Order: sequence, then structure tokens, then C-alpha cells
Amino acid sequence: MSAEAGPATAGARDGAVRRVRLPADRRTPAAARAVVRSVLTESHLDELANEALLLTTELTTNAVEHARTELDIEVVADEVGLTVTVSDFAPGSGDELTVGDRNDSTEINEVSVRGRGLLLVDHFASRWGTTYLPTGKGVWFRLDRPGADQPSSGTIGESTPANAGPRTSTDGSAPSASAMSELMQTAPDLYGDDPLPDFATSLLSRVAEMVGAAGGTIRLDRGDGQGSQVLARFGRPPRPGSDLLRVPLTVQRPYAGELELDAAPSAYAQPLAVLTAERLSLHLENDRLRRADLRRQVWLTFLAEASELLAQSLDVDLTLALVPQLVVPRLGQWCAVHTTDEWGRLRLSAASHADESMLPQLHKVLAETGPDSIQARLREASRSAAQIPLGGPMEGFAVPLIARGQRLGTLAVGRHQRHRHDPDEVAVLEDVARRAALAIENARIHAERRRVAQTLQQSLLPPVLPLVDGIGFAAEYVPTGDDAEVGGDFYDVVPLPDGRWLVVIGDVSGKGVQAAAVTGLVRDVIRVLVGDGKPLPEALARLNETLVERGGGRYCTLALAAVGQGTDDQLDVSLHLAGHDRPVLLAAAGGAGFVGTGGTALGLLDTITSPAADITLAPGDSLIFYTDGVTERRRGRELFGTDRLRDAAAPLAGYSADVVAARLRAAAINFSVEPPRDDIAVLVLRNDAT
Repeated sequence: MSAEAGPATAGARDGAVRRVRLPADRRTPAAARAVVRSVLTESHLDELANEALLLTTELTTNAVEHARTELDIEVVADEVGLTVTVSDFAPGSGDELTVGDRNDSTEINEVSVRGRGLLLVDHFASRWGTTYLPTGKGVWFRLDRPGADQPSSGTIGESTPANAGPRTSTDGSAPSASAMSELMQTAPDLYGDDPLPDFATSLLSRVAEMVGAAGGTIRLDRGDGQGSQVLARFGRPPRPGSDLLRVPLTVQRPYAGELELDAAPSAYAQPLAVLTAERLSLHLENDRLRRADLRRQVWLTFLAEASELLAQSLDVDLTLALVPQLVVPRLGQWCAVHTTDEWGRLRLSAASHADESMLPQLHKVLAETGPDSIQARLREASRSAAQIPLGGPMEGFAVPLIARGQRLGTLAVGRHQRHRHDPDEVAVLEDVARRAALAIENARIHAERRRVAQTLQQSLLPPVLPLVDGIGFAAEYVPTGDDAEVGGDFYDVVPLPDGRWLVVIGDVSGKGVQAAAVTGLVRDVIRVLVGDGKPLPEALARLNETLVERGGGRYCTLALAAVGQGTDDQLDVSLHLAGHDRPVLLAAAGGAGFVGTGGTALGLLDTITSPAADITLAPGDSLIFYTDGVTERRRGRELFGTDRLRDAAAPLAGYSADVVAARLRAAAINFSVEPPRDDIAVLVLRNDAT
């Protein structure tokens, strides 16, 4: 059977010969066909075109895919036929290919098992064989005109049968060259939304017609929970008891499928069915990879969006409630987040179900205790820091929530309604758990910082202002937009030993714990000094010395006003400004203006100046103190400013201290939609005598 001698070219003395070397790429089969077509036209062998071009395509495609080297194409034509040789430069043994002359049905089956591409060569070629050279190997085939005698000089080795002639078949179902060419050239629509069903139907109908099948079906399971689906159908359904020809599709998991043909046994039915299944499997594998790539892109987009949503929340309860909403229903039928309390016990923090009517049952199952309960599995997942499967009735699995080495709890997820989680989904869920744990930990840290900041801020402000006959005190305080930071603004009202009251408002530079420490120091030093009866200029001088000695680059602006009863229901005010903005005097009769003389801020220089200004408040008059958070409130490039503050205060003449403070606070806040960049403090002193 085997013919290892190469094709002789002596018989082509009067014919055409072409030799060309081509690279190993996807364009090589087309270039080889062009060479063969030119020789056929020149030699007037057009009747051999279908078979010659089909077999040339098969040999060059096989060489490109497996040898991956340059190819030599030799085309030799004579008066009765054509010989084509495809040679590569890949080393290999003589056992790698099955070659030979025309075979009977038994030998065809052997060829179909050992080399699918050579099935076509064996079927259509008059003769064919393999030539082994030190540099590689070549596969050749010979096509003779129908009814023509073999070349007298001999075109193959001595093992070729003398009666070899044009290809015929005793099997009436043998496919034609045009049918095989159409089968091999069938391809999916590159621009279709879902080209596989049409492509599979076309392949199935062609192979069924070639083998005379009464019907056929291609089934595919994509592993998406929908089970095996009919991808293509041809002819009538299988008859009961029919011995169907079944060929599995060679696809990777989770894809699985098979091709079924209701065909009578023949020499070509099985090989052609296998060839068709392999062609379809190649495109199905491309479809699987394309879908997997799209799915991974979707998961990456989902994880990016989930990270952004989780990062935007610094509230613990909101973050815990957000996690199940992200998971259900995209990654599971239900989701529950359990967090660890200070005693190490798990408690349910948030849960969600795709069917809201199932939430009561979900809560009931999650609350059950016992060695086989979900609670026990959740404790095991938290303790072992590993993924743990959950049993019925709420099947799923639990993933520990771990951030910065701290075990925060568990994320439990129920399986999809129609299928179990695949590895990609499990990996995404584990990633969601890591991001959720980090978001929860960040929210907890922020909540703790906010609690500390609020506690510290409250300690720097008086809990209530004193109630004094004839004098009204009112204050408004708005912390900076970052509620986890401690501001440097403060105010206070302190009784003096001589029966007067000291009104204090100040602003320490900067924010945070260091600014709060300086604020507390200033507040306490003032209380001690004025409590000992020190005059206000001396108290300011000693406070300045303390801040300078302390260093640290922090300074403070202060406004101090000693208020006492005067004559005729008036209030006498002694005002000292240490670098602070001048207060607004709001007259009961209408009109507002700034009073006082500026001085030196504390903590910058060894000596300071703080000129005193004596002010008299008639009944109904108010003195309005404020910090720079009011005047420097920003709207784009525009500031609220002192003039706008004075104009906002003017219409408030005659109102109580509480109303004046609240209205000015609202005016400053409403000036801009942005959160305050600095603390806002307003302190109002009013003569309430009637």
C-alpha cells in the first residue's frame, strides 16, 4: 500500500512546471491555489480544478498548522493530469503520516482515524504519497483526467498499481469534490449577532445530504444552567429504535455537545461526521473563548463599579447594606453579611434575597443554631479563614471577611437558581468579599475617628451658655465638611471675679489633633488667668508667652470682651482683639458697623499689642463675633466677606440673640452648595434689658 517514492516529473517534459516557496501563514493556502490554478489554465486541465484546488488547500493548511515552516509548492502538469507536491522543513519520522494509493473502505477508515485531512486526498486523488528528505518531508498527489491512461514514464514509485486510474467509488454515497469543497469552505457569518446556529445548520444539512441521512441534530450545553439545547436540526426527528450515528463535539468545559445523524452505515458516514464535528468544534471553541473573554470583561467592570460604590461610603451600616445589593441577583440567589462583635460572636448585619417573599425564611434559617446549622458553618468559615460550603436548605458557600489581618465576619452567598457557581464566579465572589471587608474596615476606622473628633470638639466648647439677667448669649457652630477632623475654632463665656462676664471667641491655625491641643491649652489658660483676676492685657501677654515657648508653629487669634452692667440699663463692654476680625455692632434702631481696633495674633511674636475699645450697648443692641470660616466661605472664586456679613446682619435689628446667630449661620451656609472648608462659629452678645 505505502508508496514512499516521490512523484517523477519526467512525464511533464511537454507540460507546465511551477515551483514556489511560501511562508507559513494564513495566506499560504490562497497563494498555493493561485499557483495551481495558473498551471491548470495553461495546461487546459480545467476539469480537474475542483479536486486540485480542494486537495491543495488541505495539504497546505495541514502543513501550515503542523509543520510551521516555510513551504515549497511544486506543480507539474502533463497531457493527462497534474501532480502537486507540498514540502515542509520540519524534522519527523516516517510514521507520522499515513500515505498510499487508492484504498478500499477498510483502509479509508484507517486513514480517517490517523489523519482527517488525508481522507480527502485519499478519496479524490488518483495516487498520492509521501517523500522523506533530510531537510523535511513532502506530501504529493496525482490527478488524472477521467478515462486517460497513466503517463508512460511513470509518475509514482514501483508500488503503484498498474491499473490505477481516475477516482471512482463502488459506494454510491461517495461525496463529490464540489460537495466536499462546499463542506470545507462553509464558515460562520463574521458580522452576525449569533452566527453559530446558522453555521451549524448549514454544516449539518451539507453532511446529512452527503451521507444520505434522514435527519440530524446538533446539541450543545454551554454550562450556563440551561442544559443541553438544540443548536441545529435537519430533516425528520430520529425514528424510535434507530441506531444513530453519534459524534461528540471536541470542546472544552463547560461546553459539551454531540452531533447525531440518522444515517445508514457507509464507509464515509463516520469520517465525514467526525470531520464536520471537528470543524464545528473549532468555531464553538472560538465562541467559548469569546464569551469567556466578554464575561471576564463584564466581571472586571462589575468589580470596578463595586469598588467605586464601596469606596464612596464611609458609613458602616450603609456599607454593610450595600454588599448584598451588589451580590444579588448577579452572583447568587441570596446573600447575608455577618459581622463579628466585640465578644467574637457573629451577628447578622444585612441580608438580601432575589425573591423578597423569601426573606423571612432566609432570616429564620440563618438564625438557627446547632452543629449542622448554617450558623455553625459560618463560624467555621470565620475561624478557619477559608471558603466553606453551606448545606441545604439554603445551599451556597461562605467566604470570610478579612481586612488587614482582622477577621470581620463572613459573606454567605446562595447558589444560582439554575446552576452552581463556576470557578470564575467563585473568584469574583472572593474578590468582592476582599473589597467589602476592606470597605467595612475603612468605614469602621472612619466612624471611630469621627467619634473621637466629635468628642474632642465637644470638650472644647461649652455645653451650654449661661443665663444672665439682662444679657443674652447665643452661639452657632458648624464644623468643617470633614467630620472626622477637629477644628481650631472655639468660643466660651466665663464669669469674672468682679461680677462681669468674659466673652471669648478664637481661632487656632490648622486642624486636627495638634490644633485641638492648642485650642484646649488656650481655653484653659484664659480661664485660669482671668479666674485669678488678671487684667485682660496681662492675660493676653502671658498666653502669648506660653504659645511662643511651646513652639510648633501654631498661632491663635482671639477676641475678648468683658461685659458688665452700666447705667440706664446699658452694658459696658471692654473689647480686646488679638489678630481677630472686628465684631459687628448691630444697633436696635437699625444699622450695623464694625467696632474695635485690631491687634497682634498670639504665638507669633515675643510681644503683642491689643488696644482696648470701650463700647456701650443700649437695650436691644447686639455685638456679633465670628471666625474666618464665615467670611472666607467660598462660592467659586467669590468669598462671603465681611461686607456681606454686615449687610446680612443689618435686617436683624431687634431680634433675639438666638435668632441673630441662627440667621447669620444660615446665610453663611447657604452662600455655597459646597461643604464648609473651615469651621464656622458665630457668637452673639445682646443687651436684653427692656
